[in-house]
Amino acid sequence: MPTTVKKRSVVVGGHRTSISLEQAFWEALQQLAAREGKTINQMVSDIDAARSGNLSSAIRVWILDRAVEGLLQPSGTAARAAPPAGKQEQ
Repeated sequence: MPTTVKKRSVVVGGHRTSISLEQAFWEALQQLAAREGKTINQMVSDIDAARSGNLSSAIRVWILDRAVEGLLQPSGTAARAAPPAGKQEQ
C-alpha cells in the first residue's frame, strides 16, 4: 500500500486548515464519515473537539480505534460504505 502523504484543506470550527495524512487514512476517513452521514469537515471537527494533541495524529488514532472496533471495510473491497450499526440494508 502506498504511503504517500496528501495535504488537504479542511474547515474546522469555521477556520480553514491543512491536514497531512497518508492516502489510506484519507480513504478511511471518507468511509467512516459516509457511514455516519457526515462530511469529512464535520468528522474532522468532531475529532478536533475531542483531541489533546496534534490534529493529524488524533485523526490517525481515531481511525485506528474504529478499525479495531471492526467499523472499517478493507480498501478496494466495497464500493460503498456499510450501513450504520443497527440498521439493515433493504
